[in-house]
Amino acid sequence: MSTDRRDFLQQLTISGLALGALPAVAHADARATSQATVYTDWTIDESQPPAPAFDTSWTAKLTGKYKTVFDVPEINGGGGVWRAGLWTNHTRDVLKAEPGDVTSVVVIRHAAIPLAMTHEFWDAYDVAKENKVTHPMSGKKTRRNPVLMTAEDDALPANLAAITLQKQIEKGTVVLACNTAFGGMVGMVARKDKLQFGEARTKALSMLVPGVILQPNGIFGVALAQHHGCGFVAAS
Repeated sequence: MSTDRRDFLQQLTISGLALGALPAVAHADARATSQATVYTDWTIDESQPPAPAFDTSWTAKLTGKYKTVFDVPEINGGGGVWRAGLWTNHTRDVLKAEPGDVTSVVVIRHAAIPLAMTHEFWDAYDVAKENKVTHPMSGKKTRRNPVLMTAEDDALPANLAAITLQKQIEKGTVVLACNTAFGGMVGMVARKDKLQFGEARTKALSMLVPGVILQPNGIFGVALAQHHGCGFVAAS
């Protein structure tokens, strides 16, 4: 993790930064993008089973007065996920909005797809090392998904622990993931565990964060959310 990014999260825990200060993480990400692993699976293999049906019923949740889709294409220490959680909290606090009036959609795609995977996956396939991800506060090595860390197990500050990916899902945030990029996760499983595509996909799906909804691709999810009235934020 870059010093700028770690400083951002540390400062956030101290002062509760306003949402307008968040682009500092994006600047750090621009420098790190060239080092990131991009997970795509563009190869068409006619021997593979048909593409699965995709659930778009999440659009029925987009009924609130305030609704925003957060596009997260880079891991960036989990910055895109933190931004979504901060927006929800700040909108409720500053605008005195009722919970039902605030809806966020987080779209995890492209190189960020590992953020949609459990700690088990990160540990088994050494995701943090491959993507140069460190603990979001200390900068030390980790084998865990930063957006799933907890105060108890990872010394994550309380305000960040309250807006982890799982906490946001529990509070009604719609979290989508790119199926195209997810093919890269399947490929990692297939290579390391020497499994055929179907078996590898089943295993990878078992380590998808509960509540995350796969879409054909990430841009599909972003565009559909906008079609249903969401404002757009380039979050990572």
